[in-house]
Amino acid sequence: MSAILDLDQIACSGNGVEHDIETPHGVLHVTMRGVPKGNRPVILTYHDIGLNHKSCFNTLFNYEDMQEITQHFAVVHVDAPGQQEGAPPFPSSYRYPTMDELAEMLPSVMTQLKVNSVIGIGVGAGAYILSRFALNNPTLVEGLVLINVDPCAEGWIDWAASKLSGWTSDLVDIVMSHHFSTDELSDNQELIQTYRLHIAQDINQDNLALFCGSYQYRRDLEIERPIVGLNEDTVNTLTCPALLVVGDTAPAVEAVVECNSRLNPTKTTLLKMADCGGLPQVVQPGKLAEAFKYFVQGMGYMPTAGMTRLARSRTTSSSSITSMDSSRSRNNLNSFLEGSATGALDSQTGPQTMEVSC
Repeated sequence: MSAILDLDQIACSGNGVEHDIETPHGVLHVTMRGVPKGNRPVILTYHDIGLNHKSCFNTLFNYEDMQEITQHFAVVHVDAPGQQEGAPPFPSSYRYPTMDELAEMLPSVMTQLKVNSVIGIGVGAGAYILSRFALNNPTLVEGLVLINVDPCAEGWIDWAASKLSGWTSDLVDIVMSHHFSTDELSDNQELIQTYRLHIAQDINQDNLALFCGSYQYRRDLEIERPIVGLNEDTVNTLTCPALLVVGDTAPAVEAVVECNSRLNPTKTTLLKMADCGGLPQVVQPGKLAEAFKYFVQGMGYMPTAGMTRLARSRTTSSSSITSMDSSRSRNNLNSFLEGSATGALDSQTGPQTMEVSC
């Protein structure tokens, strides 16, 4: 691997350039599309267990509205160790990185790619990794889109169940139940069959088991909702704007709501997508692309981009702390909701949950 990447070569390749980057915890496979543009952050993605960057994000990034966004930003797709297409099996002596170590690998990626800051998009395990990365390196992360994020360590009941049925059961079934609800597994046969075959045939099963094990033994993010105006600078929580996303029938709904309850309400938006299951970036790419477009607008990027397709309604979170002192992203989001919602809106000020009508 070259010490410094050829960014001109990257700019000439529509499909991006793949690189294996040395990090303190092993080699990481990444794909970069485009060249960092001035002081703008780069969009950095991290996939969930059972997926790689292509199966997790291609549908979203190939969507027309998302391609409009990527004209303004370079994109770095990260594949967890051993999860990329055609990855060889690890030797029997290999110790897979912990979730904390996977997060610690990302600064090396940024250094090699000459990236100063990122807007992260993570799903499931990838959302956890990016959250940990942002907690460790707040100056490197300008914003986070966290899909199906679970901030908690695996509970004792979950751990006991995995020991009883666990890896002796079919690994593919375990991963499928992580992604999809029982109803979705029975109702959406075409989607389910596509991803079942992908997980079973396109991902090295031994490598997948190692990644699943690392996620299974994750520790709690140990984040705490700050009291606005009192202890914002002392509690451990995300300091960047965050957009939490979950489908309303996804297995991760409770976990995402729990994460929302631990974050700063003036910097956090919870987007619950109606009639959507465990893979909103696959099933509802248009809605997610538009939400992401508005998210980056709220951060001060792409101010002229149009937002016309998404119908939204707003509900006030009963567990949230009311605050008039919102970040720029939060203020812009509330203004947009008030101007574009399909139903009548109350005048109460405070953190909201956005529900998308699909």
